[in-house]
Amino acid sequence: MSSQNFTSTFSVEQTPEEVYAAINNVRGWWTGDIEGGTDTLGDSFTYRYEDVHYSKQEIVELVSGQRIVWRVTDAHLKVDGDPKEWVGTEIRFEISPRGDQTEVRFAHRGLVPEFECFDNCSNAWGFFVNGSLRRLIATSEGPATPPWA
Repeated sequence: MSSQNFTSTFSVEQTPEEVYAAINNVRGWWTGDIEGGTDTLGDSFTYRYEDVHYSKQEIVELVSGQRIVWRVTDAHLKVDGDPKEWVGTEIRFEISPRGDQTEVRFAHRGLVPEFECFDNCSNAWGFFVNGSLRRLIATSEGPATPPWA
């Protein structure tokens, strides 16, 4: 089943340390309301977008310039199925140098095609990771307006 988790990979010209800093600046690449710390091991932060999405992430691993891992400890998604589908899933960013570029490998472990939200959540992650995060890393500009706004 792990091969069915949502994953995405991209490369940028910035250093692993610059990428790491940008990922930890969640407010710089997510839209919606964020409360709590997003860059210290053990911190928890919540994300809310209107009445469509609420989730709480705990930062469970930080390896400077290499890895960031969040565990979803609470969620309420506006879906036909289980609104708590994300609870217990893990959001991972693996950062590694590749020649003169830095590769970012994103995975939402546990977000699988059987989930009611898989298509919508995958599209949202595509926007945030491949759009807003990549843009923040490359240009230092904040998130673009999501297509659903």
